[in-house]
Amino acid sequence: MNIASPPRMARLRPIALVVALTLAGCWIPAKMQHPALRDDVPLAGLPSAAGAGWPAADWWRAYNDPQLDQLIALAMKQSPDLAQAHARVNTAEQSVRVAAAQSGLTINGNAQLTRQRMSDHGLFPPSLLGFNWYNQADLGIQLQYDFDWWGKKRAAIEAALDQAHAAEAQHSAAALTLQNAVADTYFAWLADENRLQLTQQAIAVQRQLLRIAELRVQQGVDLPDTAQRVRAQLASVQEAQATLEGSIELRKVALAALANVSLADLPSLQPHPLPAIESGLPDDARLDLIARRPDIAASQWRVEAALKQTDVARADYFPDISISAMAGLSSTNQGAPNIAGFSTGTKGDLGNLFTAGSRVFGLTPAVHLPIFQGGLLKANYGASRAQLDAAIADYNVTVTNAARDVATQAVTAQQIAARRAEQAAQVDADEALLASAQARAAHGTKDARESLDAQAQLLQQRDQAISLHAQALSTDLALIKALGGGYRSDVTRNAQTTPASSPNTAGAP
Repeated sequence: MNIASPPRMARLRPIALVVALTLAGCWIPAKMQHPALRDDVPLAGLPSAAGAGWPAADWWRAYNDPQLDQLIALAMKQSPDLAQAHARVNTAEQSVRVAAAQSGLTINGNAQLTRQRMSDHGLFPPSLLGFNWYNQADLGIQLQYDFDWWGKKRAAIEAALDQAHAAEAQHSAAALTLQNAVADTYFAWLADENRLQLTQQAIAVQRQLLRIAELRVQQGVDLPDTAQRVRAQLASVQEAQATLEGSIELRKVALAALANVSLADLPSLQPHPLPAIESGLPDDARLDLIARRPDIAASQWRVEAALKQTDVARADYFPDISISAMAGLSSTNQGAPNIAGFSTGTKGDLGNLFTAGSRVFGLTPAVHLPIFQGGLLKANYGASRAQLDAAIADYNVTVTNAARDVATQAVTAQQIAARRAEQAAQVDADEALLASAQARAAHGTKDARESLDAQAQLLQQRDQAISLHAQALSTDLALIKALGGGYRSDVTRNAQTTPASSPNTAGAP
């Protein structure tokens, strides 16, 4: 009976393995299905003009301003924020390479030479062996390969790749934020320069009115209060001039900071009129915004990465199967033996290392089966599920915020456009009043005060028109950013479809 036991136990081992796998499978969680992510943005019913088209990759060139082109090029070249975002992309790409490298065949070479003296008081004394010194030489190669039958390593590679895509989308978001900030600051500077020119004209008009008022007071035609009121108006306009001059310098400082250069190295900027605006929402904004917003694309890639991480955590429930092999040469040599058959020399002879008798080979298949780990597998899987839920929640919040941004900027642009239309009508009316006042002054029916007052009122209305134009430009830039700028996501993966199986994943459950 005792002699027959070992063969019987050998036959029972495969059965025990199958039973263990079956029992382990009872506790394996079901494979996660792809979550149903919203594929459109809630923009239905938004009252805004449509048909404007999507922003291009170089959307700022639509304003036809070489100075703006130069500033954005400078900022894109030297921005530390973009350098930081680019570093994150490189880190994510290296993580993909690390994950891919861990899934392949591992080959290591080994060469070792040892010369050792044996102790006179050891387990095998030299007096018995006949030598104190010996040489040990080993030369070999080791190979190891882990079979990815459950798709664990494949999922890890895909998760790292999705994280790299998310980092690229975040880089695009950082670039868009920088470009938008440069354009917004530049147009604000341009508006201040245009308003400063109007303010200087208004100061000249107020000084003419002050001279007339002082002459009339000296002649006793008007009370001194009349001249004081004009002086107060002149002081107010001069205060506005000082405010604009300070704002202009601050805008330049901001532009230098965005371009990561000193104020002295900022390119020379020349004032000119503000560009025209053609704002509006694309016809397919509700459906295409998912792929046009880099922050939404980054959130979507993070969901994909989190889903793959649940596959990695689930695959931990299954046994890991690997195979190791080694081949090489090994030789232990000592001095020549004496007449008693023992070696008495101290010099080794390693010539036997490269003989056929020194060959060594080994093949080791291995199976690692998780049986009891104190709830670690369940905890890891629960953590991956929680990360997936968090990624989905972040995606939903990002989509909602995108809808709010687009709707807010579209409605604001519409309101500013209506205000600009009314302001333009008021400017036209004031121009007509100025023309009538100048005609009466030319015919001598009225003095110059009426035409100067009309000119001051017209300059004030033009200043408000420039302010509204600047607001419209800022809103247009905000709408471009809300639409994702020129970003276009290349998400081609059909997340609802399981990837085709490969030789290493054919047995994946």
